[in-house]
Amino acid sequence: MRNAAETTIAQLIIRLSAATVLAAAVGGQALALPELRPGDEPSQPEQAQSRAILQAFEGTTLPQPGPAINRSAQAGDTKTTAPPADPNAAKTAPADDKPAEIIRDMTKLPAPVKHMREQLVEAAASGDVTRLRALMGTGTTQTQVMNGEFEDPIETLKSFSGDADGQEILAILLDILSTGAAHFDVGTPDEAYVWPYFAGKQLSTLTPPERVDLLRIVTAGDLAGMEENGNYNFFRAGISPDGKWKFFSGGD
Repeated sequence: MRNAAETTIAQLIIRLSAATVLAAAVGGQALALPELRPGDEPSQPEQAQSRAILQAFEGTTLPQPGPAINRSAQAGDTKTTAPPADPNAAKTAPADDKPAEIIRDMTKLPAPVKHMREQLVEAAASGDVTRLRALMGTGTTQTQVMNGEFEDPIETLKSFSGDADGQEILAILLDILSTGAAHFDVGTPDEAYVWPYFAGKQLSTLTPPERVDLLRIVTAGDLAGMEENGNYNFFRAGISPDGKWKFFSGGD
């Protein structure tokens, strides 16, 4: 059964054909058309032409926009989607009037913090995610990795990577460690130097150069989604003042 659109197009084709025949007849060059009887089926070329005309009238559909916080066009390809929130590890910009200290000159970091950052950069640049294991500690001081989905923190890192070897996560770690750090909870047991420094600022206060800095880590779509929530919500890493790698996490 034809739908309304197909019926309308079929009628239009008939009218156009009739008009063509009439114009040819008036010009003294009437066309000889084959006699059509009720029940005759159109030939395959005619069916193909009808389908082509119908498709031309159907129009096109624009693709749906991708998710705001999405660094991969498809699962398991290119960049990783934003991680879920981890309340035990996530640091966000302070809600009070006292902003976090932002440190852009890495030479001004405490020596233990600077050393751990250098070790993380070296391990991440190696392309071997297992080299991070030696920097994670053990027991109660072990690095908090994401939501602890797996007992082995290296397997947890791999699970959040767009590739099986965890190299995308290593690239993200290098990205965030290339920025400045935000100094949180000074003088408390939770004190930490957190990368990237955007975690210590309200996004509405970012200067144009700082926005460019952030766009080196996330896409413009990611940033638009973050601005809706008001906070940076991609991956972050924290190091304690005594040089322990406290966490690698993400979320609000």
